[in-house]
Amino acid sequence: MNIALLGYGTVGRGVDRIVSSSCPTLQITHILKRPGKLSDPRDTDVFDSILADTSVELVAECMGGIEPARSYILAALEAGKHVVTANKAVVAQNFDIFARTAAKHGVGLYLEATTGGGMPWIAGLRKMRRIDAISSFSGILNGTSNYILDRMAHSQDSFAEALCAAQTLGYAEADPSADIDGIDVANKTIISAVIAFDVFCSSGIPTLGIRTLTRADMDALASCGFAVKLMGQGVATNEVYALAVQPVVLPLSAPEAHVPNNFNSATATGTSIGELTFYGQGAGSLPTGNAMVQDMLDCAAGMYPVYQIATHKTYDCTLLTSDYIVRTTAAIPAEFMSLSSVANALPSPLATNFKLVPSLTAQQASQLLQQLCLQDPQSFVAAYPSINPSNDSPIAQREEI
Repeated sequence: MNIALLGYGTVGRGVDRIVSSSCPTLQITHILKRPGKLSDPRDTDVFDSILADTSVELVAECMGGIEPARSYILAALEAGKHVVTANKAVVAQNFDIFARTAAKHGVGLYLEATTGGGMPWIAGLRKMRRIDAISSFSGILNGTSNYILDRMAHSQDSFAEALCAAQTLGYAEADPSADIDGIDVANKTIISAVIAFDVFCSSGIPTLGIRTLTRADMDALASCGFAVKLMGQGVATNEVYALAVQPVVLPLSAPEAHVPNNFNSATATGTSIGELTFYGQGAGSLPTGNAMVQDMLDCAAGMYPVYQIATHKTYDCTLLTSDYIVRTTAAIPAEFMSLSSVANALPSPLATNFKLVPSLTAQQASQLLQQLCLQDPQSFVAAYPSINPSNDSPIAQREEI
């Protein structure tokens, strides 16, 4: 199979290395680069030359960003070429049109590398769906934010110091907003829901980040036997579903509390299989490149993914309801505190740093944080499910969320 690479950055180089060393049935024949960067006989700076070459069967998009990636993917599909992509942002915004275009032209659209890096998360969800309905998924799906949280948990670094370390190692961009504000995880949660629930929710899911987490917050949580992780979550039942991205407080007995460095971990629950957890490198040249090459091999074997979007399913924010801890100097509006008449007491010294706001949906928690930040931009909010740091049953705790 002849393949054209669009982009030759970190991921593109990883794909080329794996294909050349391990996949004799695949061949990279074209590499699209910027003008002035051509150094390989396979290089071109003219995308149309790739479209016009009938020997190119598959286009692998490794560019990132929205444009021109969106236009190139659509043009490749319309030209009857299969597409493999690692670009979670463009897929999360445009999945519906990509899937319709691929189906119309009888070609495959492959997404494994968009979510979880080298972790076979999309493939795992797809296999689960062959037999089971999936009732929920949750996961640590961003290596940069997890590196920051893990470094803070195992050192005395402030958030700013941990972020600087992530940037030095190349995990975080100069502008880390997508990682620390939950945007990257939101894109991956949207894509996961396509596979897990047959729904495409392109925007508007509640998204809370970790930008305002402090050293004092981490110390207070750790002293009470807790960790915090930024997680993407999805729940579905009957014909309704809900999605969210938010910091979640976990007991140290939970496996997710110990996911280290820039690793990812994600769990899905199926009707007959129960819980399945996937763990591995969440990003990087070879892990993400491996995921793309796995998709290429599936394509070469004639295994084309089929996507079905259930338009009758509706969003129900009440499916993701939890207590929340709130650290702010602003007054918490009465309407949020009055949503429940029962509030569990926070353990000390957690109660010194945080207030407990009971029984909010993730959507309400997002609205609360927006209001608080008008008065105190450093406010922090995290889901605090009914957990006990000495409880050895993280599965039961996870189902509370």
